[in-house]
Amino acid sequence: MTMKQSIYSKQKSLGAGNPTVVTEALGQSEPFLEFQEQLSRVAPVNRPVLLIGERGTGKELAAARLHYLSNRWQAPMVALNCSALSPTLIESELFGYEKGAFTGALQQRFGRFESADRGTLFLDEIGSIPMEVQEKILRVVEYNVFERVGSSESIEVDVRIVAATNADLNDLVRKNLFKQDLLDRLSFEVLFLPPLRERQDDIALLAGHFAGRMALELGWDEIPVFSDEALQALENHPWLGNIRELKNVVERAVYRSDAAIIADIDFHLFHSPYKTITPFESKETLSAEFGAVDSRALLNRPLKEAMWELKVMMLETALRKTRYNQKKAARVLGLTYHQFRGLYRQYQSVSGSKIEKASS
Repeated sequence: MTMKQSIYSKQKSLGAGNPTVVTEALGQSEPFLEFQEQLSRVAPVNRPVLLIGERGTGKELAAARLHYLSNRWQAPMVALNCSALSPTLIESELFGYEKGAFTGALQQRFGRFESADRGTLFLDEIGSIPMEVQEKILRVVEYNVFERVGSSESIEVDVRIVAATNADLNDLVRKNLFKQDLLDRLSFEVLFLPPLRERQDDIALLAGHFAGRMALELGWDEIPVFSDEALQALENHPWLGNIRELKNVVERAVYRSDAAIIADIDFHLFHSPYKTITPFESKETLSAEFGAVDSRALLNRPLKEAMWELKVMMLETALRKTRYNQKKAARVLGLTYHQFRGLYRQYQSVSGSKIEKASS
């Protein structure tokens, strides 16, 4: 692994009847490289690992890499999102059940622990597991045995647990929502995934990666390239949703673009393009915001011409009010940045000029 760039891509067969799985991690920043080094160091050690990170930081991808770098890589890696199941279903999903154990149990079913025997069990959002189920997990971790729901027969398994969460497990322990003994057992090693805001040097690399994949999916012949302004916008964004959010933003920008040079980035997908007027906002207030309108002059012109003149007037006024900051002007007009850029390009094609500071 070089200090300039780390691209990890590994394929391994999981044995007869199992598909080939590909795991990939991409980055070149110091926090990314440090995390990958920690991951590689603990992977061969047959002990539980706890992954802690914000949403969208790639916890499942990190768990997959742990598995494929371990001595268990030829056995299954089984995953369970604990927050996606009701408390009554988690126990049967983890430990399986016998026929007739409850209403609807028409046949015996293996749980995730049995399916992951000799391999790795990834428990995502482990903080949402009920206390009574935590007790049974603790027994598996300590003694490698459990019973299916509706059975008293002990089943022995050899499973490595990798758990992940974005919750404060110590706080859950203090609130009696998580067992201290289980936390102690699971935290042989605790690794914190770096958020994207701490991986500034990776943003352009990841954006190019996602853009190229999206272009391939769309059947493009050219590889997309971000303009300097668009790249700066990507690097300055806080990325509360981390890599997942970056992927969505980049893919949306590519599919909306009419050219291989990506210039428009829309971060505010849920901003309405229509201006909201409060009950206290009068016509005089709106007129003062965009300048006086000569309604009589507009009424003496064809409808399309009058509407275009009104758009141009509002566009120019909004730009002057925001000191020609196009993103702020878009917000003043109640438009998304993508919509504003469309209107601005239309203005340029009709007038043959740009609205510059000097024109004011």
